[in-house]
Amino acid sequence: MQTELESTAECGPIITREIAIELNDAMVAWIGRSSGGLPGPRIVQAYLDWLINLSVAPGRQLEILEALIRSRLDLIKCALRGAEATTDRRFKAEGWQKRPYSWLVQAALHRDELLRIATEPLPGMDAHNAQLVQFYTKQLVDMLSPANFALTNPEVLQATIAQRGKNLLRGARFAVGDLVRKVTDTDLSASDAFQVGENLAVTPGKVIYRNSLMELIQYSPTTENVYAEPILYVPAWIMKYYILDLQPSNSMMRWLVEQGHTVFAISWKNPDKDDAHLTMEDYRTLGVAEALDVISAVVPEQKIHTVGYCVGGTLLTIAAAVMAREGDDRLQSVTLFAAQTDFTDAGELRLFIDEMTLYWLDQQMKRNGFLATKQMGGAFSALRAPDLLWQPMLRRYCLGEDSAGFDIMSWNADGTRMPYKMHSDYLRQLYLKNELAQGKYVAGGRAISIGDITVPMYIVGTTADHIAPWQSVYKTRNLKKLGETTFCLTAGGHNAGIVSEPGRPRRSYSVGSWDQNSGYQSPEEWQAAAQAHEGSWWLNWQVWLAEHSGSERSAPPTIGAPDKGHYVLCDAPGTYVLQR
Repeated sequence: MQTELESTAECGPIITREIAIELNDAMVAWIGRSSGGLPGPRIVQAYLDWLINLSVAPGRQLEILEALIRSRLDLIKCALRGAEATTDRRFKAEGWQKRPYSWLVQAALHRDELLRIATEPLPGMDAHNAQLVQFYTKQLVDMLSPANFALTNPEVLQATIAQRGKNLLRGARFAVGDLVRKVTDTDLSASDAFQVGENLAVTPGKVIYRNSLMELIQYSPTTENVYAEPILYVPAWIMKYYILDLQPSNSMMRWLVEQGHTVFAISWKNPDKDDAHLTMEDYRTLGVAEALDVISAVVPEQKIHTVGYCVGGTLLTIAAAVMAREGDDRLQSVTLFAAQTDFTDAGELRLFIDEMTLYWLDQQMKRNGFLATKQMGGAFSALRAPDLLWQPMLRRYCLGEDSAGFDIMSWNADGTRMPYKMHSDYLRQLYLKNELAQGKYVAGGRAISIGDITVPMYIVGTTADHIAPWQSVYKTRNLKKLGETTFCLTAGGHNAGIVSEPGRPRRSYSVGSWDQNSGYQSPEEWQAAAQAHEGSWWLNWQVWLAEHSGSERSAPPTIGAPDKGHYVLCDAPGTYVLQR
């Protein structure tokens, strides 16, 4: 007679591998939600690597000890003699130059320098771990800056005295309102002075096509005659399309129409859990490919200028490579705004890209069906925490200043979700494995090569871009080997450098071109040789578009193509852009 133990053994394991994996995934997802999306064990792993290597580095230990002693002596001097003024822009206000605040500034700066020395990469330490340790340590010291606390910030104390505490009352009202909106899951930009369709995204136009992923807007002409070749704008799906259609004064869409272009724009749907299955290939086929088909119906037998912004530019490049491979010659040109195609040096966002971090992210997205807006926004804010997180909070809640006074800030608060499958594939295939640059990325069932693209290309990078560094954007030069390419480097950041309309002060750019016969130049060599100009780069791009368009103009095309089934569905900006 079999024993109970033998009977159980014959039945096989109770905890199967599938059950074990599901338990692991559930635990990771729970911890991720509890920690606000931070992969805690990955951070611990990085710091353990640092501590282990520090423990066997007596030279570094002595450096830290010496820095500690020197900082204490300097602080004693500061207390006795006063401190010298600092160039750190966090402490520019006059109040920081007076005691005791000047001493607090020096104490903070010495602490920051001590931790910088301590966390410099150590021999034998994993390079990515070293970057993570430096990044998260900097987050800590930025958070602990005396500029971030009301009791140690002279600006807050002076404002409180001058306003008799009214600034704190306003800040408290802002805090309560923000908390209520967060608890009730109300859009945090709902009280902003800017509203889509009222004073944002108001360039006249019509939605002429809609599918399950995007709406296609055709803007109404304002000139008697237009260029023959229309323009298609492919925005990033991370944020709403109207970054290029903010207010009439800085709307690129309106400006292009005024220059005599027929302009179309994709407006992506804000996906929910039912869209978890969507892939990058869906964004290419349902987005770019179908938009081109509709435009070809509206403006038949005309080639099309295309424009892609950020990851929209990456998607456009993929689509252009597929079209080049298949002999589809409908493109007249490709313009990329702050878009990367080689992710080897893709900036600080690469800090969040490794197998362990992506596994944690996958588990959270798998259960929601998407990456939440606040998680993506948190990652971007962490890259520039003093400017995008700590100081805005202090100014809003302690100084009582309403942050709703800028159109670009309102747009920035109007984020979107990202489908689980698409975002996971995007991060793994492009960021982690860099498949697009290596000719391994599969689209349309086969691997593609950017080297197949022969149409003229105009690439824009921005000098202060922390999301897509211009040196990384420039790498497309190495991949597009055929035809003419122009690179434009403009002053500003990822958004402000692109939204740089004519007439805006303190704007400049450098520009240069090459073809397949030109020798290679590094980004730095190109920058040294490129011709510098004052003013908006939009003007240079318009000249380039005109040079790559037909010489004759004609009457504008009809809005939509009713005879081909593309009717006017509604006024711009459409319905998808309003989804929360």
